Amino acid sequence: MPRKSSKPSANPADTDAGQDGGAQRRLYVLDTNVLMHDPAAIFRFDEHDIYLPMVVLEELDHHKKGVSEPARNVRQVSRFLDEIMKGADKADIDGGLEIPSALQGNGDSKRPPSGRIFFQTRNLKSDLPAELPGTAADNAILAQTLALQAEMPRVRVTLVSKDINLRIKAAIVGIHAEDYYSDRTIDDADLLDPGTRPVPADFWQRNGEDMRSWKQDGRTWYEVHGPDVADWRPNQFVYEDDDQGIEAMVREIEGDRAKLELVNDYRSSKHAVWGIAARNREQNFALNLLLDPEIDLVTILGPAGTGKTLLTLAAGLAQTLDSSLFAEIIMTRVTIPLGEDIGFLPGTEEEKMEPWMGALMDNLEVLTQSAEGGNWGRAATNDLLRNRIKIRSLNFMRGRTFMNRFVIIDEAQNLTPKQMKALLTRAGPGTKMVCLGNIAQIDTPYLTETTSGLTYVVNRFRGWPHAGHITLRRGERSRLADEASEVL
Repeated sequence: MPRKSSKPSANPADTDAGQDGGAQRRLYVLDTNVLMHDPAAIFRFDEHDIYLPMVVLEELDHHKKGVSEPARNVRQVSRFLDEIMKGADKADIDGGLEIPSALQGNGDSKRPPSGRIFFQTRNLKSDLPAELPGTAADNAILAQTLALQAEMPRVRVTLVSKDINLRIKAAIVGIHAEDYYSDRTIDDADLLDPGTRPVPADFWQRNGEDMRSWKQDGRTWYEVHGPDVADWRPNQFVYEDDDQGIEAMVREIEGDRAKLELVNDYRSSKHAVWGIAARNREQNFALNLLLDPEIDLVTILGPAGTGKTLLTLAAGLAQTLDSSLFAEIIMTRVTIPLGEDIGFLPGTEEEKMEPWMGALMDNLEVLTQSAEGGNWGRAATNDLLRNRIKIRSLNFMRGRTFMNRFVIIDEAQNLTPKQMKALLTRAGPGTKMVCLGNIAQIDTPYLTETTSGLTYVVNRFRGWPHAGHITLRRGERSRLADEASEVL
């Protein structure tokens, strides 16, 4: 049965008012990159209509081949459109097809259709301004949008694109253009939870009236309740901002009651992890998360030089070689170059990945520089570590299951939410996943701080009792690196 409007219309202008209680009807013209970025974008515009120019369908057809993430997204878009058009004839398509919410995969088939989708079924008369010469695809989309604006003056026509330059050109010729916002996990990266929370000076007076404390398995616990506890979440760190103040991890939250566990102090060389001692409070919190067997997912954000990779490798080696909690360490990252691509690389999967793993090699040098036995001792240690640390490519992750592995996903800010889901679902029993990245250094096209897969994971796992997050802010690499981060 065709999914069509009860009042078919040759264009959406006839529905500019009435269906939303007299409010102005909106029509969103989608650019190709929106659908390549999010194949479910056609379901994200609530009760409003969307319009697909023919040039967009042509570009989708051009990008459907291959095994890349955009190619898979294009094929998914084609399947969605095919399902929407199933059973529809030419008259139905001309009148606009209803978009059923059940296709979104949320199982909510009782919701009414969210809007209608219009395809370019006729050649709209449009004259591009003289300042837009040529027949590029972007100019064709602008021409169609200008024609729609002229033909439907009562409808608010909006061009939606991830391409900043196209939005600039649209503004120049008088078209209202917007970025695609539905893929944002949060509105502003500054709102991302840092994983720590300082307690005010009067915290114990306000929340410590019926406080309990006890020791269990060599650890110190507190139970507090009061008005300041309601905003806490599991595995968040709370601390008093002075040298002798408390530093604790929130273990349980029940109403206005919270159980706190004092953290281990890894800042002294006596309690160093694989020879690495924490240099500041946040690094100490990060080591507590990395060494906690009850936490399956750790996300660590921070700029260059804050110690993300070094701390993670030290914790992984301690739990793999010393306590045998994990069988081996697996490290992977997205292969996006900083400058020009150097082309194909020879060798096996691991050999091809080695040039991308300079951070791993640099940190292994730090971790093995104190090995006993001089150069021979360091060489033997390096051989041992290479046998227990495996480098894997993201391209071959589908279908794999990692059991009893310490998996490090480096440069995770360059992954999309869908890629992050594909990686995290590889975890089998006894596996710990650690995601590292700096959301201020994103190299993947169309990804931003608010749409990165790393931001997505941090926000979605917030509050899960087996996940922890920490943001490292203080650089510890060198005074030159710290100054460069500040002034450049």
